[in-house]
Amino acid sequence: MKLGLFEINSEKHIGLVPKAAPGKVLPLSDLLDGRTDLTSIIERPDVISKIRALDSGSASTNDAVDLAIVKFLPPIERPGKIICLAGNYRAHIAESGYVEPQKQANFTQQLFLKPSTSLIGNTATIELNGTNAKVGWENELAVVIGRGGRNISAADAYAHVFGYTILNDLSERGLNSRIEDRHLREMDGFLDWLAGKWFDGFAPCGPWIVTLDEIEDPHDLEIKFYLNGDLRQHGNTKDMIFKIPEQIAYASSIMTLEPGDIISTGTPSGAGLGDKATSLSDGDVMVCEIESLGALQNSVRWKT
Repeated sequence: MKLGLFEINSEKHIGLVPKAAPGKVLPLSDLLDGRTDLTSIIERPDVISKIRALDSGSASTNDAVDLAIVKFLPPIERPGKIICLAGNYRAHIAESGYVEPQKQANFTQQLFLKPSTSLIGNTATIELNGTNAKVGWENELAVVIGRGGRNISAADAYAHVFGYTILNDLSERGLNSRIEDRHLREMDGFLDWLAGKWFDGFAPCGPWIVTLDEIEDPHDLEIKFYLNGDLRQHGNTKDMIFKIPEQIAYASSIMTLEPGDIISTGTPSGAGLGDKATSLSDGDVMVCEIESLGALQNSVRWKT
């Protein structure tokens, strides 16, 4: 199933993109007693079963609305956590100026968090301002947790997955670079990089969630990123260093995972690194595509 959060005629709805009408969205308000938070239903197998029956059956789509006229919202508006992996594709590690780890090397995952206020939906505009200097992109497969837990084993990891979506991990690569005569402390470079992930709008996400059962192998999905129609990233999730079960096991050994949490699994090479050719400009249009999930499109407006 494809489930998302949409604004239709100024009202928020959880919606199903039906298999029988892939260009439309069917509001589920009546079925869900007015619920407008996907997190409230993803732990409810009885509710999910009803929606799945609706999707696979011959139910009428007369109440469905064209996707072209709805406003897309982030599928999960306020997740408890957005957990991101840094350096989970060897080619991206190399292009970032670091030495690729050897395949036999024993090293740990590198995690960081993004705030839920960084989330925006498909077709939303990212607004940049004078604080921004060099903003880059990273197209990533994202995992939506369906069942929470702590110390989840890799063998049990998929039992905790609700589905998958697309997340563009935008990064301000030049935070504080315009401060004159700045006294640099030892960790300022790292902390600037980290805080550069946190701006409002720096986690475009969507356009919807594709449920676990629809994706046969999440480690064999083609990833493409286009900037103004030019292909900038072209990779495959098979090249992840740490696979999804390992990510869930490691993250849950540190923190309790909860329904609706998002794990963004890292980006292949071709990311926006902040130089002139790989930094966003006013009017740019980004399209993130991941096989079987669809396309996430966002534009850029740079306010002076």
